[in-house]
Amino acid sequence: MVRRPAAEAFAAIIAAALLAKPAEAEVFNSSAGLVQVAIVGPAFEHPWALAFLPDFPQTGAMLVTERPGRLALIQRGERFDIEGLPPIAAGGQGGLLDMALSPDFSRTGLIYLTHSAPTADGAANTVVTRAVLDREKLVLHDLRTVLRMTSNETGGRHFGSRLAFAPDGTLFVTMGERGNRASAQDPDSHNGKVHRITPDGGIPADNPFANGGGLASIWSMGHRNPQGAAVHPRTGELWTVEHGARGGDEVNRPRAGDNHGWPEVSYGTHYSGAKIGQGETAPGFVEPVHYWDPSIAPSGAAFYDGTLFPAWRGDLFVGALKDQLLMRLEIEDGEVVGQEPLFEGAFGRVRDVRIGPDGALWFLTDEAEGRLHRVSPML
Repeated sequence: MVRRPAAEAFAAIIAAALLAKPAEAEVFNSSAGLVQVAIVGPAFEHPWALAFLPDFPQTGAMLVTERPGRLALIQRGERFDIEGLPPIAAGGQGGLLDMALSPDFSRTGLIYLTHSAPTADGAANTVVTRAVLDREKLVLHDLRTVLRMTSNETGGRHFGSRLAFAPDGTLFVTMGERGNRASAQDPDSHNGKVHRITPDGGIPADNPFANGGGLASIWSMGHRNPQGAAVHPRTGELWTVEHGARGGDEVNRPRAGDNHGWPEVSYGTHYSGAKIGQGETAPGFVEPVHYWDPSIAPSGAAFYDGTLFPAWRGDLFVGALKDQLLMRLEIEDGEVVGQEPLFEGAFGRVRDVRIGPDGALWFLTDEAEGRLHRVSPML
């Protein structure tokens, strides 16, 4: 059901009253006019992902992952820690990472979590775990691994790890190349790929390697460290955002069988300044829709499809870690035609971006005391 503006405004008032006693909101100018940014809820330790529960308009209920390995339920302004998480190898860039509610969450209580899982030899792999949330008992049960990286890398970087459900019910999963550059071009490695699976971990019949030639879960390859993923609300296409090296952060539209080139091509350079692979482009590799040089260190991403900001409908919002801002990308006909940096340096490293049921923009900052922020128009 499409929420009317009046209903969204009412939901926003209820949510603000239940979530927190926010400090006075900061006001910023933007292409949509004056907007206010309020900090709501408690502080979190390096929060990574946010998900709104179906009863958010009534209770302010949401889930927040913390990278050290905690899952927090926030409702009526209180925090409750959820027990029963899978084993998590928290260290470096790894830990408890992304989260997505199943499309049938209201009926099943199913959630999906990505995390770095420890191995017997001290390595860590990106894993997707499915579980049922029992809100009354504050515990996860019926845990099941639906996708597991198997490269057993020992470095603590480039886990990737975003989730996005497609309109057909399949689940996209991004995985970084874990610092093992060559693995991004290896069709028999999970590293540096976007994967597509069914909700129970099965393989869709139309995946590029469903009948052989590579891992059956692979959707696209040649990715470095994709930490943002969002499905376009109108076209149903997947868009991803990934870290380059020194420059070359990319926005991509991965399609079945695409090879996005890492580490053979990039619009950035190695940290030494040396050329990457064959240079910026080469035959057989798909160019990014957009790139940043110098890097902004992008993370979470979300398409705006609410009604509080009509001027921004269909635009892609991307969090930036290094540049400490929220970037708005203006999208027309599948292309990026403009960009607008918002709140630069005002709040810290922006890790995740979500569109709330209230029509507001919400974002998390990745700090030792990270905070949740709500962006709404000035009334």
